[in-house]
Amino acid sequence: MASIPSADPSAQPGTSSVGVAVAQFAPTDNTEQNLAVIRDLATVAAGRGARIVVFPEYASYFADPVDLRFVDHAEPLDGRFTAALVGLADELDVAIVAGFAERVDVPDHFSNTVVAVVPGAGIQAAYRKQHLYDAFGARESEVVVPGPLTPPQHFTVDALTFGLQTCYDLRFPEITRTIVDAGADVVLVPSEWVRGPLKEQHWRTLITARAIENTVFVAAADHTGPIGVASSLLVDPMGVVLADAGEQPGVGLAWLDRSRLDQVRAVNPALALRRYAVVPQR
Repeated sequence: MASIPSADPSAQPGTSSVGVAVAQFAPTDNTEQNLAVIRDLATVAAGRGARIVVFPEYASYFADPVDLRFVDHAEPLDGRFTAALVGLADELDVAIVAGFAERVDVPDHFSNTVVAVVPGAGIQAAYRKQHLYDAFGARESEVVVPGPLTPPQHFTVDALTFGLQTCYDLRFPEITRTIVDAGADVVLVPSEWVRGPLKEQHWRTLITARAIENTVFVAAADHTGPIGVASSLLVDPMGVVLADAGEQPGVGLAWLDRSRLDQVRAVNPALALRRYAVVPQR
């Protein structure tokens, strides 16, 4: 039987490795305060060797429940919040991924958007949440417009290519498969995964499933309590948890290596063996 080396999250970075961090905190309704926390956590992550830091969904502004207040705080894609991320990325020489409320032309609605900024290059990818959280008593669609079913936007940092999705999208395996089919080595998932019965189990199970079935790395960043489940994770293509940020605000970090991706796909060529394609439904 073929075997592959075990993943080692403590391994020092090599030429094909990229330091990836998941940074978790509880965003508030004060954007400047949120940016200050983002700066602190990104500085810690960069100091530990991260080349990319993933922050949660709604990192720019958050209030409970999600309602018209978000419309009032929505910004354009090139607005103040993303400009601050671009400046911070350039200053720290680290790529930053974070969610924010994006202004749209639909009255009383906004877009739940994730943006990726790269040092020296500005915004390199944006993703607008496709599966809205109309579940577990919530109705995100009352104020959020669903993202278009457009080809995934990817970006590259060093040796790896990254794709984006958001939170509730984890419950729909087709979207991760689409992102991987387009060339992603790592899927980044900014989230606000709400606490509730079995919700932490769902969080960990779905992240791990998306990694295993697509033989891909998954990095998911959540809000901390009292609303989010925290436990931001980095999972490898065999489902090994490389880092877990726990329950408090902070950073989880692991080095993701292309050789691990290649080794897993050689032993488990699930992507090559599948007999079904993903087709947009609507």
